[in-house]
Amino acid sequence: MAQPGMPTLDQLRVFLAVVDAGSFAGAGRRLNRAVSVISYGIANLEAQLGVLLFDREGKRSPVLTDAGRAVLAEARGVAQGVDGLRAKVKGLLEGLEAEVNLAVDVMLPTRRLGAVLRAFAERYPTVTLRLHVEALGAVTALVESQRAVVGISGPLATGVTGLETVAAGAVAMVPVAAPDHPLARMATITPGAGRDYVQLVLTDRSPLTDGRDFSVLGRRTWRLADLGAKHALLRESIGWGNMPMPLIEGDLMAGTLVRLAIPEQPGGIYRFSGIWRRDTPPGPAASWLLDQFIIEGGVDDHLHGLADL
Repeated sequence: MAQPGMPTLDQLRVFLAVVDAGSFAGAGRRLNRAVSVISYGIANLEAQLGVLLFDREGKRSPVLTDAGRAVLAEARGVAQGVDGLRAKVKGLLEGLEAEVNLAVDVMLPTRRLGAVLRAFAERYPTVTLRLHVEALGAVTALVESQRAVVGISGPLATGVTGLETVAAGAVAMVPVAAPDHPLARMATITPGAGRDYVQLVLTDRSPLTDGRDFSVLGRRTWRLADLGAKHALLRESIGWGNMPMPLIEGDLMAGTLVRLAIPEQPGGIYRFSGIWRRDTPPGPAASWLLDQFIIEGGVDDHLHGLADL
């Protein structure tokens, strides 16, 4: 059985121009070529592939054959792939990164993260993004090890040697529990009462947090590396714990979680910083991304009157 030949990119572009314009003459105008050149290009493409792409018999305009419709989707994919390749190479020649690795703290509100990344995708469609969502010191560890070029870290990044930091907003942290939890049923939580119940604590595996606890009050703790799991266990009344306000606002409104007035731990401010290594400053796309987090990092309405964690 005969094998199809190898069409050229120009032949595929002529084919797509005829389909999009609806005629050989229209394709000629689009490509600034004579109709005879367009017709010759299609004939050569059909000869290369060994199939008829257009039904021309008794038709005022060329009509795609079944084979033509099958080839059309592949031709568009090839043309779009080549366009994407050229755009990526153009960006590289202009100094634009091929890929950006971003690490963000799990406490960062997803609404804020989504808005920035949507804008990034629109502005830099040729740049591949690799997103790492981590807790506590793991964000700083990723940037330190150069597995991420920029990060949006919590307060642990402050003062780390070799890192540049810039303020990128904050989020309110509040102690909560399920409505049937013993602490939630107390009319007034007495000092020390929180120590008698399991506290759910977020943790990570980075060396920056070895042997360190943050806002831990309970004598008994369950340690979790996943904020979503902590959220679910709080709603199941497994324990109590601090959570970022944007994540649990819906629960407070619905009554699936209640805010606890714990005297020793009324809540606090979890501040974010944009971070990068001093010896490897971010490129154009990563710098733009970092700037958006800084711009979007305004003051949260829930922060007033709260102390820093």
